[in-house]
Amino acid sequence: MTDSTPDQPLAGKNAVVTGSSRGVGADTVKLLAAQGANVLVNYRQKAPRANKVVKEIEEAGGRAIAVGADLTDPASVREMMQAAVDAFGGIDVLVLNASGGMESDLGEDYAMRLNRDAQLDALRAGTDLMREGGRVVFVTSHQAHFIREVETMPQYEQVARSKRAGEDALVEQIPALTEKGISFVVVSGDMIEGTVTATLLNRAQPGALEARREAAGKLYSVAEFAAEVAKMATADVPTGHVELVGGADDFLAQAEEPSGE
Repeated sequence: MTDSTPDQPLAGKNAVVTGSSRGVGADTVKLLAAQGANVLVNYRQKAPRANKVVKEIEEAGGRAIAVGADLTDPASVREMMQAAVDAFGGIDVLVLNASGGMESDLGEDYAMRLNRDAQLDALRAGTDLMREGGRVVFVTSHQAHFIREVETMPQYEQVARSKRAGEDALVEQIPALTEKGISFVVVSGDMIEGTVTATLLNRAQPGALEARREAAGKLYSVAEFAAEVAKMATADVPTGHVELVGGADDFLAQAEEPSGE
């Protein structure tokens, strides 16, 4: 195995990033590759977009493969994880980035199936093949992480509650992961400039994005947030750590306010 260096802390390591054909996931997988990791780019339907990410990584000197998998299909998820092992020899980093739930044509329970059930299934499928010393990173939003204490937009509430349910289900696995020598970290961010979710929410409630900018002081770009996600793949933090990225003070202040009169 290649020895890591400060510039390439993931040299000789292998990473799987779900939902990595665009947006935060695509930038994250490119950053992990730049840090020396062999990476699996996951997509649900659009192979050309994932192949473009792979090409960019390879042109920069990295090693990557694109694998299609629907996270709500357990067999598909296991085939994806096995593809990483077959291509690279193992899994060391699993970034659970894929999420959704605002789609209107996939059933009323889709948000919970994707953001809770599928996340837990992907964790189990990935960590069954993960080597000791591995790291799992779960990506969420402040709107979801703080949903029990801080109200969110009605259009996002179902997604927020399903993502929080997913976070809770994953956190419950920490003791079992610790026995395997695998650590678990959560990265939570505010609305991200340029993402599909932020665009949809701002369309549903005009001014929502500007309101978050004012409350947070600054909203991270896709690239800036991806850098924070990628950093957590190797950060020296304890298992169970929650990294709050941007705008958290506003949520923390609201969460600490007493409820009721």
